[in-house]
Amino acid sequence: MSGVVGIDVGGTFTDLYFVDAERGVEKILKVPSTPDDPSRGLLDSLRAADIDPAALEALLHGTTIATNAVIERKGARCALITTRGFRDVLELGRRDRPNMYGLHGVQQPLIPRTRRGRSCSSRAARTSGFD
Repeated sequence: MSGVVGIDVGGTFTDLYFVDAERGVEKILKVPSTPDDPSRGLLDSLRAADIDPAALEALLHGTTIATNAVIERKGARCALITTRGFRDVLELGRRDRPNMYGLHGVQQPLIPRTRRGRSCSSRAARTSGFD
């Protein structure tokens, strides 16, 4: 069997989508992720779909593990380096509003302002720390 498969390894489930356009075959499935070794979740999904990796034209891989860790505020402490004038861009987002078009809501930026800085080229500015 040939074709293309896309696999997204998440923290809870690993999702697989396979298509072989020539044969008109499509497979979609979900298997439990393996947080101790995310690569096992990828291989488990291929086995569950009965797909031989050697026969594939392409394998597209994505993961939401790191994105989820940042959004859930788990993992390492982060900082954000931006170009001048964009340090507060995270706070200009949609906000967590009870009403999508309302003006009130809670904003909890992913990176606190005290850990945001800007990149620069002058040595004096580089050694001064975050602004």
